[in-house]
Amino acid sequence: MAFPHQGYTLGETPADAERARAAWAAVAAACAEFEPVTMVVDPADVGHAERHLAGHARDGARIDIVTTALDDAWMRDMGPTFVLDARGRLGAVDWVFNGWGAQDWATWKHDEDVGAFVAQRAGAQLVSSPLVNEGGGFHVDGEGTALATRSVQLDPHRNPGLVERDVEDEFRRVLGVEKVIWLDRGLTRDAQEFGTRGHVDIVATFSEPGVVLVHDQQDARHPDHAISAEVVETLSQAVDACGRRLRVECVPAPTQLRDDEGWVDFSYINHLVVDGGVIACRFADADDEESPAARADAAAVAVLERAYPGRRVVTVDAREIFVRGGGIHCITQQQPSTPTDEDDR
Repeated sequence: MAFPHQGYTLGETPADAERARAAWAAVAAACAEFEPVTMVVDPADVGHAERHLAGHARDGARIDIVTTALDDAWMRDMGPTFVLDARGRLGAVDWVFNGWGAQDWATWKHDEDVGAFVAQRAGAQLVSSPLVNEGGGFHVDGEGTALATRSVQLDPHRNPGLVERDVEDEFRRVLGVEKVIWLDRGLTRDAQEFGTRGHVDIVATFSEPGVVLVHDQQDARHPDHAISAEVVETLSQAVDACGRRLRVECVPAPTQLRDDEGWVDFSYINHLVVDGGVIACRFADADDEESPAARADAAAVAVLERAYPGRRVVTVDAREIFVRGGGIHCITQQQPSTPTDEDDR
């Protein structure tokens, strides 16, 4: 993970900044119940990070702080994508990061170097890629299939002149992917000024090979209602790299439709799978059990429990993360364990 440092992620007031830091720390604490967490922190923010993370590293949990210069805090996108080769050796794909397609509001002078920094810290072999891409822009099933959106990888502000085959070839080279299932776009809010232009990780994900969970906006008033139907149709007809017709499991969207900025893109799809667990988004207060938002949270947890049998689903309030442009999956990046890691534990 990366700790919030500046800009729109922190917000405009000290109170906004504290809410951002608390939200990131809550996700780190939830993850640390299951596995070690490393938090990358700008040197100027070590005091804030230590204050917010203090007390979370208990009962055998571990949250380590390492420092490097940062612009922002979306580790999924600026960080590397970890891979294993046929011999189980750890690699880290370092995509080109240019602020989600050179967005006017984004800065990335430091964040473009975070992938290599994290790879070095992890002892992984660096796998450099010329593709402008972010970790939230694709999902893989581990058996040769990827989900992606044309609005991201084929974005002229990211990869001008590239066509689907070019992206597929690069995914094959660095990820071992044999089949890319393309969606046209992401959700409505994510396509607007402060979005990513369509990351797939709030739209659909593999819960296991052959099974996809899909964001299902059931309210016809929301423009994502049509997008959900389009995605379900596309994926229901898709075949993966192993020749299987995908099974689509719909996950109803949270009940909130709008905020002060317009239509929201709150999504339960944006969760993180950890050792023995799932860290999922919550959109109601922890002590709220009766509101429509709380009932929607409970229904989503039930779906995730069925989708990930044997894993404990833990929810974290993700509202402060989503209003800043993403969710739990967006601010985390999983690293596979290696035999050395297991020995250390």
